[in-house]
Amino acid sequence: CLLEDPLTLCMSEQSAKNFFNCLKLLKELTAIAKILNICAEKVTDHPEYVSILLPFLKEKTSDELHYAQDVTEFLSHMGNKGLADWPVTAALNTYIYRCKLCCLQPTSPGYRLQLLERSELAQTLLLSMATLENQPTIKLQLLHILQILSSYMNCSSILHARGAETVCLHMNDHDPSGQVLFRSSEILWNLLERGNKEVVTAQLGTLECVLSLKEAFFHLLNTGSGHSDLQLRNDLLVITTLIAESPGSQLIESSFAKQLVVFSTFPELKSHNPLIRNLKLSYSNEDLKMKKLLLNLLVVMSRDLAALQLYKEERVVLALLALMKPPVASSSECQSGSRHWSAAQKEELQLQALATLATIGPLMLEEYISCEGSTCLLLLLDWCVGPDSYFGQGHSFHATGGRGGKKAQTRHCIRVLRSVTSLGEESVNQDLCDQGIINQLLGILMQIDAGPDEDDVVALEIKSDIQVILSTLCETDMHRKELFGSEGVEMAVHFLKKGSDKFYSGLGHNKLVLSTVDCVSCVVGCYTTEDYFLVKDGVFLLLNLLSFPFFFLYFLCDNPNTVPYILTWRDGNGQTAPRLLLQLWREEEEELGVPRNQHGSIADPQRPIHSLFQLDEAQLSFPANVPSAAVLEMSENLRSKIYSVFCKIGFQDLPGLLGKDYVTLTIIRRYLDFKVGEVWDEISRELSLEGGRPISPDQEALSTICKIAEDTAKRIVEEQNSILEHHQKEDIREEKLTYTEVRSKGVEIAYMKQKEFMAKFLTINSILIIIIIITIIISRFSV
Repeated sequence: CLLEDPLTLCMSEQSAKNFFNCLKLLKELTAIAKILNICAEKVTDHPEYVSILLPFLKEKTSDELHYAQDVTEFLSHMGNKGLADWPVTAALNTYIYRCKLCCLQPTSPGYRLQLLERSELAQTLLLSMATLENQPTIKLQLLHILQILSSYMNCSSILHARGAETVCLHMNDHDPSGQVLFRSSEILWNLLERGNKEVVTAQLGTLECVLSLKEAFFHLLNTGSGHSDLQLRNDLLVITTLIAESPGSQLIESSFAKQLVVFSTFPELKSHNPLIRNLKLSYSNEDLKMKKLLLNLLVVMSRDLAALQLYKEERVVLALLALMKPPVASSSECQSGSRHWSAAQKEELQLQALATLATIGPLMLEEYISCEGSTCLLLLLDWCVGPDSYFGQGHSFHATGGRGGKKAQTRHCIRVLRSVTSLGEESVNQDLCDQGIINQLLGILMQIDAGPDEDDVVALEIKSDIQVILSTLCETDMHRKELFGSEGVEMAVHFLKKGSDKFYSGLGHNKLVLSTVDCVSCVVGCYTTEDYFLVKDGVFLLLNLLSFPFFFLYFLCDNPNTVPYILTWRDGNGQTAPRLLLQLWREEEEELGVPRNQHGSIADPQRPIHSLFQLDEAQLSFPANVPSAAVLEMSENLRSKIYSVFCKIGFQDLPGLLGKDYVTLTIIRRYLDFKVGEVWDEISRELSLEGGRPISPDQEALSTICKIAEDTAKRIVEEQNSILEHHQKEDIREEKLTYTEVRSKGVEIAYMKQKEFMAKFLTINSILIIIIIITIIISRFSV
């Protein structure tokens, strides 16, 4: 009857309520949906039709599964049809109430959420956000529903409808309850955790969203006092940091970025900026978290060069240097009773400031120099190794391994020095050297190594970083090599003696070994330190390392005193240095796939030293400014370095070589000739690939050069065959000599055995004769 004429039965508001307040069953869902369509058409004259609030009931347990599709379509219909035709407030009240009942009922809540996922509920609620500026109660209910819809599918659906942007833009709407901002923040966190993080930050990275976050942050910063308000403020700061990490973010272009930079320097720097003039911190743990988040935000924003200008204007480097100063108790503060950071909080901020400076310092070198950053760091380093007692709390991430001491501060101070010196800025490095950093670092290095925790991960990192700093400072400056001096040589030799036994320990010994070898650059070039290094058996220690430091060995060979040390060195098995080099050459060629026969000789005279990589690149043409395969492979393997060392120690009269070693040596001796031939062959091939043809004289010269290279390879093959034949004859001769010796020894042994046998035989016969004679004599006497 109602379908035919709804106004016939619904004569009054009370009758409508009586009808709609009756229990509704799931099996009646389709029919009631039709009734709602008719009611929607009449709702303007009869608003009582919108108050359908009770849920649908099940007659059977299987009704939920049986009518699942009907429920999904009904919810979508309520959102799309109902919200379009019904009065906004009443329709949303009805819709939101139904959604809450569906989500929060204790029976089968997970299944009901699945039904909501299949409907277009999330999109419908988001589309309604813009119409609820003057309806805070309904908006709060709507946000509550969106907060509940936190599954991966719902988050994806919300993001598809640009839900992150919509929620962010309306988080500051009028709200007497103060819950809209909290609910909005929770929704954004759900989207970040269960949605696509890149999509979320892209939606929040628009200028409008950034300004909305700014308004919410400042509202909480100025008016928030409770613990939940401070937590929400920090949550918004974390979201802002994630936005700053997004490539297309407009945070830097907004005023919010500048204001956050100002806050990051408070309270270390005094400012007349109205934003912080009346700002007061409670120095609680939440304020500490905000300060650390602001310092971390400086690191994130520094990826954008536009942020560096903001840092310069707000004196960020000066604020960081103030934060990283040694913790000295202020008597004025103690007497006045003014509030300040506790000792544990100061430690966390000190370490955070050092970590921040390690990133920002190299980017703002002018400000670092003007604020005398090097002096501040060296003073902090003095405090780190000083005798005064200090008990580090070790609470924060950056304080790892620093509990009970100053190791964490030492670690981060050295990190800052490494990042600054690695730039190679001469003025900075010279200033550090003038202040005595070389001797200071050498002393700290040996002091840490003598400690009980020398194999600690943090200690190993500190030692390797110090060695990298020393090698950076001394590598190209002769005066600094002299300052490195005998004390530096003693340090390098001390660490070289440790060897590479713990190279694969996983604690950082591998880095220490490499940085120790790198420190040899502080010795090379200064004859005084070189000679002392040789006297201390430094070359022997270098040769003992499994990973061969060819670069330094090559330059050490410029010193004429080095070659005898190399030639007299033997490893644990009695193997000489030249033979070890030749063995490494063969291993390199085997890894590169260079064609060799069973004796190690050249297998292809046209490609005597070609690797598989070069053969793969044979049909390619390279631009003039790009190194070809023949040139590029020289820097990617050890063959060129081994050749360089042999050029220093010579190719003749090398001790401890076998026949196979001499075969390999002939290839090494002609390595440069083969490499030149490779380059000319590449030139000829590239000309052919590009359709170019040299003029006749050049073509003739090119052909001659390529033929000379091939002829050289053929001569080397003949020489190798001759060496193999000679050593084969030598082996046969030695075998014959050994056989002759064995045979002669065998005859001699047989003669000696026969002689011994005859001696024994004669001895026995003599004894028998004597016994017979004695027997005869005795018998005669008896007669």
